[in-house]
Amino acid sequence: MAEPQSRSFHWRFENPPQAIWPLLADTVRFNEAAGLPRYEVTESLQDDGTVLYEGRLRRGPLTVTWREIPVNWVANRWFEHRREFRGGPLKDLTARFALTAEPGGGCRGDYTLSATPANLLGRLVLRTGFFERTAKTFAALAADADRFAAGAAALPFTFKAPRPDPERKARVEAQVAEIEASGHGHGLAARLADHLLSAQEADLGHIRPLVLARDWGAQPREVIELCLQAVRSGLLTMRWDLLCPRCRVAKAAVQALDQLPKGAHCATCNIDYDRDFSRNVELSFAPAPAVRALGTGEHCLFGPMSTPHIWVQRTLQPGETLTEACELPAGSYRLRTLEAGPEEEAVLAEGEVLPEMVVDDAAVRLGGPGEAGRVRLRNAATGPLTVIIEERRWARDALTADRVTALQAFRDLFSDQVLRPGDEVAVARVALLFTDLKRSTDLYGSIGDAAAYHLVRDHFAFLGAIVRRHNGALVKTIGDAIMAAFAAPGDALAAALDIQRELAGFNKSEARALAIKVGLHEGPCIAVTLNGRLDYFGTTVNMAARLQGQSDGGDIVLSEVLAEDPAVAALLPGLDCRTETTALKGFDAPVAFRRIRV
Repeated sequence: MAEPQSRSFHWRFENPPQAIWPLLADTVRFNEAAGLPRYEVTESLQDDGTVLYEGRLRRGPLTVTWREIPVNWVANRWFEHRREFRGGPLKDLTARFALTAEPGGGCRGDYTLSATPANLLGRLVLRTGFFERTAKTFAALAADADRFAAGAAALPFTFKAPRPDPERKARVEAQVAEIEASGHGHGLAARLADHLLSAQEADLGHIRPLVLARDWGAQPREVIELCLQAVRSGLLTMRWDLLCPRCRVAKAAVQALDQLPKGAHCATCNIDYDRDFSRNVELSFAPAPAVRALGTGEHCLFGPMSTPHIWVQRTLQPGETLTEACELPAGSYRLRTLEAGPEEEAVLAEGEVLPEMVVDDAAVRLGGPGEAGRVRLRNAATGPLTVIIEERRWARDALTADRVTALQAFRDLFSDQVLRPGDEVAVARVALLFTDLKRSTDLYGSIGDAAAYHLVRDHFAFLGAIVRRHNGALVKTIGDAIMAAFAAPGDALAAALDIQRELAGFNKSEARALAIKVGLHEGPCIAVTLNGRLDYFGTTVNMAARLQGQSDGGDIVLSEVLAEDPAVAALLPGLDCRTETTALKGFDAPVAFRRIRV
């Protein structure tokens, strides 16, 4: 039987582990930069409920297949990737990379390759410089990563994107000009085009506007509007992804909302799941094929930076207990297994330590006390399990459907993106703003129908501009009233405040001064298609409309639920805000609310 062979290589980085890890643990990007070919992956459910992952690569007359073993890692410290081949020159190949902080600054990187030859060809491959060639490629990319982390390079790895021909370049330039002329470009269209033409494919298959905004130091709404307009102008394509609630990977993707399935199956996690606009329906983007065609297949199936919210992923054998060095920051965590099964929540305050994580065949639970700077894991199940500790922050990068459908630019540019007739989708949370004109009947009688009509139209434009400025969308007008939606309650109150504060300026240029009644509430509802547009239905909608009816005009009435939101609470100090209680039609118990007089 052939013995495994291994080699270890060592490098020093000028930057700390936290700066190097996101680059070298991004195995998708790394493998693309290294020139490794894409491969096909199949997932097969086994009789014991686990999932078998198999890779397949065809190069000329040779086809290589292998089993992909889930990667083990601890964020900012180490990862280990292993493949077990079915035929070919090697039986297996394992790569392990570890980072260790050094006292004087920077860190040390240790890279170990292990392989077992399957036959004479495999022994020949390993004897003729396989380890050294692989390490040389790794060393060059590691040096790139160190330069990028220090701010001395524009891209993480040296990479040459395909050069566009003159016709394509001219078309892209025309699209950039069109985007900027639309008012949705915000001076960022040329930057987006350069990104599409020069970035690695790892950055382009699933473009997230919120990530671009953070990387560019731009306002999120402006980058979202940029991407939406880029779809209209032919620079980007967009898709709706139905994300698995466990692994956060899209298991269904469609081009339009009316194609969105009611649920999906995740073979990776072996679960069926439903859709929710606030939790697992995401809008993402990619280059239009005419701008840059992307390859198909995988550069790496598993990798730490493919799921950057996972801090620890570690396979344990039955009865195994281990402790890993890991500094978990304060935050909300979910403890689960890669395999389908139960999960547990944990919230760590500043300086608090995670207790021992114990998994068995029926539960995930918190065991004995933990240790500062370390995590303790125990598998009490009858079979091997891959345990996961993940931070609940994935949503900060996902442009969820509740957020994008509550933006005016989306509703202006994609009014045709609606649900199927009779279809409905849950929305876990949306903030709704209702307005109405005080004494609107008197308005028509005093200045006449034609003048009143134009005044009402002007006031709709006034309200719409403020709603858009505060990241909301005008859902519909109802007579002289409007209904607007916001993904963030703080934005809804900020818009309401500006409506009342700026109304005096609006009134100066109009034939008659208006007084506007405003009501706010937030909560769960369902999204539906009514009268050809995306609309909202449910108790939350009814409450917001009833609260608007309590407004006297010139003030703002908001629910206690909305007032307790941290972003809303931060806006209340210094305002004339008082609590009142009243009976509302359609609600059994008296309702408490806040009245803000501006």
